[in-house]
Amino acid sequence: MREVDLKKVKYVLPAEKIDMDGFPVKQALPTHKIQQVDPFLLLHHATVKFNKNRAAKHQGVGPHPHRGFSPVTFVVEGEVRHRDSWGHDQVAKKGEVQWMHAGAGIVHSERPSEELVQALGRQEIIQLWINSPSSAKMQPPEYTYLTLEAMPIIISEDKKIKTKLIAGNFREQKAPVIPKSELLVLWGIGEEGGIEQFKIPENFNCMLYLIKGSLNIKGYGLVEAEQLIVFGESGDAIEISLKEQSQFLILSGKPLDQKVTQHGPYVMNTQTEVLEAMRDYKMGKMGILIED
Repeated sequence: MREVDLKKVKYVLPAEKIDMDGFPVKQALPTHKIQQVDPFLLLHHATVKFNKNRAAKHQGVGPHPHRGFSPVTFVVEGEVRHRDSWGHDQVAKKGEVQWMHAGAGIVHSERPSEELVQALGRQEIIQLWINSPSSAKMQPPEYTYLTLEAMPIIISEDKKIKTKLIAGNFREQKAPVIPKSELLVLWGIGEEGGIEQFKIPENFNCMLYLIKGSLNIKGYGLVEAEQLIVFGESGDAIEISLKEQSQFLILSGKPLDQKVTQHGPYVMNTQTEVLEAMRDYKMGKMGILIED
């Protein structure tokens, strides 16, 4: 491993159980300590079992609006069917990603596939909310589906860790997603003993979320599953060694340094803009999603 200035751990935030309108999830961000790690607003980790006696279209999360940020879904297990008011209808499978820029407004649903329900399948997802800069909040919505084949893969020197490049540039590779601000998002999985070092761009905020397993962060120590690690600003790299088979996300981005005003599914810069979003949704300006 090359000589680097390692980042120091600033916060360790365990994902805590919450009830989201009757839908149980574990929330690592925001917490009572930290409202955001700019530009990241929210991280939810959900595991759901489905009832094969109910249609898939009546399970999961029904149609709801968004404006002003990018909700990103990582499918850890199972399948997620995304449908939206702009006509997208897509099933993402294990290891795949759905990246949506809500922009000026979109209505979408997140259901299991019918095949998953009939197989008595289990769905495990991570959902990440990434704030959009003010200049992009009212742009037209975009949806990007990342298949396993679409994501560049970086393999550690010891061949024990494979890391998918979701957004940004890393080791001369470029991700297929074009985000609305400067980001580096990586999704890694590896086996016991695997070691990897990740260089983080200068002036980027950085977090690591451990989905499964356990690992050591060099200069800090043990991290356990379902913990969100927030790093300090100084330093330019993090180095991890896996204690067992593990899966993790590295989430880093250049801070927007803009005012955030949030009300439920709307993330804007001012209260007036939030009220306008609520009005526009009620008037149907974000479109209508009718699930067949």
